[in-house]
Amino acid sequence: MQTGMYQPAKSVIRVSPFEGHTSYAPYTCTQCAEGWCMTACPVGAITINAAGAKDVLDDTCVGCKLCTIACPYGTMFYDTGTRKAFKCNLCGGDPACAHACPTAAIEYEEAATVDWLGDFARERATRVLATAGAR
Repeated sequence: MQTGMYQPAKSVIRVSPFEGHTSYAPYTCTQCAEGWCMTACPVGAITINAAGAKDVLDDTCVGCKLCTIACPYGTMFYDTGTRKAFKCNLCGGDPACAHACPTAAIEYEEAATVDWLGDFARERATRVLATAGAR
């Protein structure tokens, strides 16, 4: 998420301390195949963009924070100023962090995207309809 200004609190790359602050590890959204944030969103405000990243649609997001709770990696964030969720969206396929990293420690490699949602939706619909028919 680019804001156009220096705002570390809105960075989507966070650093986690380990071993009593003797070592640190950066982390950001892995664009996981499961997409728990998408599944948890009650209004469908998280979609997959052209770069294959989960993307929060600000005009649809109601700020309920369910996606932040659902993400097992802790990489969904909430902006108190806009009252919307935000996360790494790979800058539309050209991540600014990879360009800005002075040591080239951040690399972006394109990978094929997988339509996991279609299979998931089909399986869930079949299960839900079967349960509803059993009543």
